[in-house]
Amino acid sequence: MRTFLKDVKRIVIKIGTSSLIHPNGKVNFSGIDQLAFVLTDLTNQGKEIILVSSGAIGVGLDKLQISKRPSEIPAQQAIAAVGQFELMHYYNQRFFAYNQQTAQVLMTRDIVEFPESRKNVINTLEELLKMSIIPIINENDTVAVDEMDHSTKFGDNDQLSAIVAEIIEADLLIMLSDIDGFYSANPYTNKKAVLYKSINKIDEAVMAKAGGTVSSFGTGGMVSKLKAAERILKSQSAMVLANGKPPRIIFDILAGNEVGTLFKEDAHE
Repeated sequence: MRTFLKDVKRIVIKIGTSSLIHPNGKVNFSGIDQLAFVLTDLTNQGKEIILVSSGAIGVGLDKLQISKRPSEIPAQQAIAAVGQFELMHYYNQRFFAYNQQTAQVLMTRDIVEFPESRKNVINTLEELLKMSIIPIINENDTVAVDEMDHSTKFGDNDQLSAIVAEIIEADLLIMLSDIDGFYSANPYTNKKAVLYKSINKIDEAVMAKAGGTVSSFGTGGMVSKLKAAERILKSQSAMVLANGKPPRIIFDILAGNEVGTLFKEDAHE
């Protein structure tokens, strides 16, 4: 059923904060290094890779030695500014070790909602992929706002990754989180929760099974991931939700192994 995954070429990979930051708030350097190794190897195989990376605020908190994420938006944006710079430094260092060129792309919602801006970002991404450069995308947290008359915020990187996959017509979105996939209930609180191997549509029954945010360092939860999957299904593409610890699981996914949850219209349990 998953044999098609062996042949996908253009892949968006979304890595969550929980895969980049340890539970104690310190940076997971092993995870970052392994992610760089895996994505470089995929690029060497001829795959076109785009990375949508969370983690700016988590890295910023660690850099500034702040133990708790502040609730004030200006404080979060300031921390994100510090963290984004530091996170890209880590990525640049580790990808450089594998001789892989990367590029930073910061986006806000208006970039994809205005036709000219949308065209420009698509052209940029297409050119980077043509040059075998891995774009590393994040929301521009320092300027993104969400007000009644001016909405520039995606909401979280789950939505951003789905939008990126849609506009560049990716074959697959791999969403790496801190959970093994989509369950019938919260596996952290319900030992009888069952992991779904595949989902072919997002309806009210599926949404009702989603819980809240598990990580204290990230913003997305299962509802957000299901909304991203819904967008992917509407664009006739596919998404796999899996545990990003460790990132080498990407190799298993692309080998067609049954890990995580596959979201695809013609996928059946």
